[in-house]
Amino acid sequence: MKQLMLTLGIVNTYDKIKVLDAHYRAIARAAPICHAFGFHLALYDFPFKMTAEELVAFVMEKTTIGESGSYLKILYEKNHLSVSDLPKKGFPSHFGEIVITTSKPDPKRQVTPVKIAEETLHNRSFLFLVGLGHKGLPKELFERGKYHLDITSKGLSLETCTAIGAIPAHLAGIMKNMQPKK
Repeated sequence: MKQLMLTLGIVNTYDKIKVLDAHYRAIARAAPICHAFGFHLALYDFPFKMTAEELVAFVMEKTTIGESGSYLKILYEKNHLSVSDLPKKGFPSHFGEIVITTSKPDPKRQVTPVKIAEETLHNRSFLFLVGLGHKGLPKELFERGKYHLDITSKGLSLETCTAIGAIPAHLAGIMKNMQPKK
């Protein structure tokens, strides 16, 4: 049986060569959110020429955010951290369906947070792509995502780290409310 996987995928749209504070700070902010709500963390197109283990050590050395990167280390140790270039074609199938997070979803691909939560509770896996940088996600990714999710359901544009927190927290809250009370 396929294991359920919810993954927060952060796509770097800042500098692809030079490491910026924004890179490791976003990673350090995302890690405790992913850990708290049971999400995996996937990083795409970051300018780190290092293994995931080396990245964890680097982030832990550079920041006090997320208990000085200790939550990133936990994700790594649980095999819930993935670091790679943005796939030219498809994303690995174990991540599940691609969900583009945007305040301007394509009406034909738009999905509600409730629908995602229902599907998750029926053992569907999803990869939620969030753009890190003022440009947001590259437009070519919009065609690759089966679903487009506006986590606010109001067309409100969120800053990247706000979205990183809102997506897992909101979905986890909906799923908790949908589960039968014990």
